[in-house]
Amino acid sequence: QVQLVESGGGLVQPGGSLRLSCAASGSIFSINIMGWYRQAPGKQRELVARITSGGSTNYADSVKGRFTISRDNAKNTVSLQMNSLKPEDTAVYYCNLRVVTTNYWGQGTQVTVSS
Repeated sequence: QVQLVESGGGLVQPGGSLRLSCAASGSIFSINIMGWYRQAPGKQRELVARITSGGSTNYADSVKGRFTISRDNAKNTVSLQMNSLKPEDTAVYYCNLRVVTTNYWGQGTQVTVSS
């Protein structure tokens, strides 16, 4: 049983920063992809950023240059540093772990960017 626990969401003003963290526990195959997705009200869930166990990263165009994803393979954690936040970044952010074709999800953490 794999569990993902997120932390770090909250309310921040435009231009501010937040850091999201996610810890995975359980039986986890060492070769995997960890990432963050988000879902705003009335919209589909979308990829924000992901990182392979080898360290390769992908970012959504909308967050490039502002967000940075990182991971600690020894601790099975992934983090998302979010800078220069915009109101359009407001969403529920979900941690994701993908092993081959199986996806595991965290419960989600709310990020609200508002003045």
